[in-house]
Amino acid sequence: MAVELVTRYLPYVDELFATESKKSLPTNNDFSWNGAHTIKVYKVTTSDMNDYGRKGPAEGNWSRYGVVQGLDATTEEFTLKKDRSFTFAIDKLDKDETGGQLAAASALARQIREKVIPEVDTYVYSVMTANAGHKPAAVTLTSENIYDEIVKANTALDNAEVPETGRILVVTPDIYQLMKKCKDITMETNIGNDMRIRGVIANLDGCVVVKVPAVRLAKDFGFLVAHPCATAAPTKLEDYKTHQDPPGISGELVEGRVCYDAFVLDNKKKAIYYQAAKAATEQTGQTTPAA
Repeated sequence: MAVELVTRYLPYVDELFATESKKSLPTNNDFSWNGAHTIKVYKVTTSDMNDYGRKGPAEGNWSRYGVVQGLDATTEEFTLKKDRSFTFAIDKLDKDETGGQLAAASALARQIREKVIPEVDTYVYSVMTANAGHKPAAVTLTSENIYDEIVKANTALDNAEVPETGRILVVTPDIYQLMKKCKDITMETNIGNDMRIRGVIANLDGCVVVKVPAVRLAKDFGFLVAHPCATAAPTKLEDYKTHQDPPGISGELVEGRVCYDAFVLDNKKKAIYYQAAKAATEQTGQTTPAA
């Protein structure tokens, strides 16, 4: 006797895990591209300090204040390069016969969460690491040296006269694990709920700590200390729309477009310290991947 067993499809989608973006913390939106695809920012020089000629101007000069200098006013040009898009269709019968699991709204939210946000994050962090003003040689980061390396980064920013408040420490989950094992590190974890929502998990040596998935960072990423003033990360356009029964499709057509970029200002690149990580060699002689 044959028995046909029942197969049940539940109204549930096995979603992929996806982390929300945290790029707003180490970057800024100080500039506006409204009405333009390119903007220019001035860089203005300063004048040298002189000894005031109390007894009269120096020979060959008419001013007691010193030689009168002109100021240079050059510009940096920032042109948006990333203009990205996607589209997909949901057939009317497919939507009906999957119990509504192919609804356009949820599919669009999934696309943004799993594709758009990771792409933008990966690009922004790559621009920051490539243009960091401090890029020491790669080191093998361990629970014994991680604190010293972070302090070294903050010292470099101090010597570059970067503002002490507002600095962000970006780490991978693996580096964060080293930090928790380090006996010299005591992290302040009493973080306000508003900051936790934005992705802050702790404070260390004056920096707020942000943990970013390694898949969105360079393969040899160790950690990055940055002040938001250094990097402008504009998203000029986010345009998502759903068309019901457009010509040629029985169902819904979803389209999306996002125009974004990231720029590190020349005079502020010293506010970014990027430490690359070497692969750690175990006692067995085997090599483990860098964080």
